[in-house]
Amino acid sequence: MKRPDLLILIAIWQFITALGALIGIIAIGIFAFPDVLGRWGGVDVGGVFGLSIAILLLVCYLGAAVAGGIGLVIGKEWGRITSIAHAAISVFWIPIGTIIGILSIIYLVKSDIKEYFTAAS
Repeated sequence: MKRPDLLILIAIWQFITALGALIGIIAIGIFAFPDVLGRWGGVDVGGVFGLSIAILLLVCYLGAAVAGGIGLVIGKEWGRITSIAHAAISVFWIPIGTIIGILSIIYLVKSDIKEYFTAAS
């Protein structure tokens, strides 16, 4: 069975959002952490904790986005499931992520798309 073309577009969306998460991680590391560590001659423990949690969430999001995109490209069922989870998270990125997330979820749960992934596995 031939790979549906829209799967590549969804994978590209996932790679673009992964790039955004990577830029966020780098920005926190370059701009926020030095300010929190050197503010008023001491360390702001709450700030370090909050930024650490933000970086951890961004790393998890980045990993899920890359894994979902790769899974879609190679036609694995786990890639479809990860992509549905990624699309659900994207819904909260108003307005572009909301539109793309909803359309991705609708597309990925269609029966012919499910059949493609079961046949590919």
